[in-house]
Order: sequence, then structure tokens, then C-alpha cells
Amino acid sequence: MAMDDIAFLDATAQAALVRRKEVSPTELVSGAIARIERLNPRLNAVITFLFEQALEAAPSVDLDAPFAGVPFLLKDLVADCAGAPRSDGSGFLAGRYISPRDNELVSRFKRAGLIVVGKTNTSEFGLLPTTEPRRFGATRNPWDTSRGTGGSSGGSSAAVATGMVAAGHANDGGGSIRIPASCCGLVGLKPTRGRNSLAPDMGDIAGGIICEHVVTRSVRDSAAILDATAGSVAGDPYTPPLPERPFAAEVGRDPARLRIGFGTVALTGVPAHPDCAAAAQSAALLCEALGHDVEEASPVVESSQLFRSFGGVMTGYLGWSIKAWARRTGFKPEQTDFEPATWQMYQKSLAQSGGDYLLAWQDLQQSCRDFAAFFTGHDIWLTPTLVQPPVPLGYFDYTHETRKQYIDHLGHFTGFTLIANATGQPAISLPLHWTDRGLPIGVQLTGRFGDEATLIRLAAQLEQARPWSHRRPPANAAP
Repeated sequence: MAMDDIAFLDATAQAALVRRKEVSPTELVSGAIARIERLNPRLNAVITFLFEQALEAAPSVDLDAPFAGVPFLLKDLVADCAGAPRSDGSGFLAGRYISPRDNELVSRFKRAGLIVVGKTNTSEFGLLPTTEPRRFGATRNPWDTSRGTGGSSGGSSAAVATGMVAAGHANDGGGSIRIPASCCGLVGLKPTRGRNSLAPDMGDIAGGIICEHVVTRSVRDSAAILDATAGSVAGDPYTPPLPERPFAAEVGRDPARLRIGFGTVALTGVPAHPDCAAAAQSAALLCEALGHDVEEASPVVESSQLFRSFGGVMTGYLGWSIKAWARRTGFKPEQTDFEPATWQMYQKSLAQSGGDYLLAWQDLQQSCRDFAAFFTGHDIWLTPTLVQPPVPLGYFDYTHETRKQYIDHLGHFTGFTLIANATGQPAISLPLHWTDRGLPIGVQLTGRFGDEATLIRLAAQLEQARPWSHRRPPANAAP
């Protein structure tokens, strides 16, 4: 099999080739390096190259590991990889910090047999639903390079979509796994709060809003990688319900007759773009054809309180991020080190008291209760992942004069995603729809707290009914 064809197999299939000795880990890693070198100049998905370390690791990988020899990329946010630089997308850290050790998640990725070949681009501190950091430049969408990849896991998503690797690390604080998965035509599962540990350095980030996982091409990869990484460490602040069986065993399992509510109006009150609404409506009809009970229904949440309180929590998160890095590195934050929107938000965080932060959480938790009540009568909430299709690069540019437009753009893009971060519930984006112009549109399924199993069963059923593995972006061609 040609290496370019192998590149578009999912990670499960690539690992199977290694076990059958049809390809070696070194050949897989060398093929990934070649694709990164060929495609990255056009897309700017990978910002740190760990090729030498990857080639050294390949011959000694544990061939009994579930993903033995499969090349992998880490997002340059939260993930500590021993000996590799970490910047969290910011000029404040770029060139100033080298991770002294692997964190727990990265250790688990490696024990699963995944071989890290580099680190990927992200927005500064993961704040924006796009991947256009000033320090590292924009990542371009492989389906239309004039458009963004979404964010903040846009580098990993562009890399997986173009076959640089079969799966890539991602994290999610308001949609940052699901948003770029939607924009790049991938599977993006945000797990339940606490499903993946942040040990050893952190118990949670922003009260548990931010969580860790991957973007993949298949539902089975997302499930199987979660099996390899899930589980708390002593001292973790959250311990979600243990799964009844391995997540990978849910793929192909009958989801039974589910009660599905679907909606096309975001929690901001903004109606979805016609292409995004059509994606959700088509998926709802498909679910009905598969035997599920489907009705038009959405949670009732006081939207102004939700978004105001979420903003207060994220302001506290940014203040903590910068102060924590200043303490760790000894560098003083200066305005020139940060993007304008980040610096403005940081100044706001300096005026925020501890009481203000806790009041924001109190209000946010009330919104969470309102949202969770919907799931007493429904198993799934089905929506578009995003309010709009992938937007042009520069859509989220910020100046003091355009602040109101900037805030409107944020709310008019991500109105379906951030509530699951607030509640800690699992949600998954599936590439079930493409526009007439060839842009992918994700459909989001949100489930009950701790119930990734139902999401995975339904997602796998939809993947089988409407497969997407044959789709390849035009940017797959050499520049």
C-alpha cells in the first residue's frame, strides 16, 4: 500500500498494519515527517518539529500497545512533552520554556504506542475559536485556505484532516475540540469533566471547564484513544462515573431507541446559518430513519447570564494563566508580549476579585442546572456544532475600535458549544454534512454527564449510515 494511502487510514488501521508487520513504526513516522514537510508550509499546522526524537523512539515502541508506531501530534497548549518547547500560543512564553517532563496525559499517549512527531498551532492561551496567533501565524483550513480552521485546536485538526497524522491531541474550554473538528471535517469528542487527568501539575483548569482529548478521523479512534488515556490519578478533584465497558466496545453496539431533541437556534438566540441548520435537520431525519424518537426541542437557558458568567470565569482563567507562567518562568508580563485582546482581558482580570470569580461561577452553575434539566426527558441534544460554516481568516481580529464586533462574532459563531464545558457533559462533533462549496459542517451531539457511551454508540451508527472516510481536502495536494 502506498504511504499516501496509509496516511488516510485511521490510527486503528495503521496500528493493525504494524501488528501484521506490513509496515514498520519507522516507516510510518518517516511518512508522517515527509507529509508534514510537504504540506505544512501551506497550512502552518505544526509549529514545533520533534522528528529526530520520533525516529529514535520508533524502533523501540511496544508492539503490544494499542496504537504501536502510530505518528501523533501534541497541541502546544497544556501538554508537557519532556525536552520540547511549550508556548501556549503566546509570545510571552515562546523561546522561554522547555518542558522538563511529560505530564500524565502525554505519558499515557506514549504508553499507548503513539509516537510524538511535533506540536501544533493554537490560539494564544486557547482563548479564541480560531487558530491565528500573532506569534506563530494563522493555520489555514485545508478545505479552503482562505478560511480558518476554528480553534483553539486548529493546528491538530488541519494536520489530521490532511493525513499528516491520523490523530492529534486537542483540548476544549468552550468548544476547542469540537469547533475545529467541525471546520476541518473530523470527529471531535469532548469527554466528561475529569475523564482525562491533568496530573501532575494541575487538578483542574478554570474549575473544570477545560478538558483533554483528541481529534480523529473515525469514531472508533476517538473511543479507543479515550480507553488508553482515561482514568483519574490520586488527588484529582473530579472522578466521573466509570464506564460499564471499554469505550471502544460501544462502537457498533445498538444504541437502542433514543429520545433526541434537536435545535438550530443557538443559546445566544442567534439562528444557525442555513447550511448549519440544514446539517442538523438532515442528521435529525437520519436519526429518525434509524429508529430514534426525534423532536424539535432545546434547553431553556437565560442566555445573557450564561455568556456573562462564562466570560467572568474565562477572565479569571486568563489572569491565572499569565500569573502562573510569570511565577514559573520569572518573566514579568509586558503588553508587547501579548495580543491586544489578550492584554485587554488580562487587565480586566487584574480588577477581578476572588468574590467576583466565585459569583460568576455561581451564576454559571444556575445556567448549568437549567441546561441539565433538559436531559431528564431527552437522551441527546442534536444541533449544528457551529452557528456558521468556517469563517474567513481575520474574522476574529480585534482592535479597541472593533471590540463590539469582535464580541458579536464570538457569540455568533460558538453559541452551541460552551455550555457543555460549563456543565462538564460530554459532546461530540461529527462531519455529517458538506456545503455546496465543499466546506465541512459538523453536527453536535450532547449527552448526559458521564455518558460518553451513548454518544459513541449513536455516533458510530451515524458514521456507518453516512460515512465520511472517503473525503479528502483539496489542500492534500502538494503546494
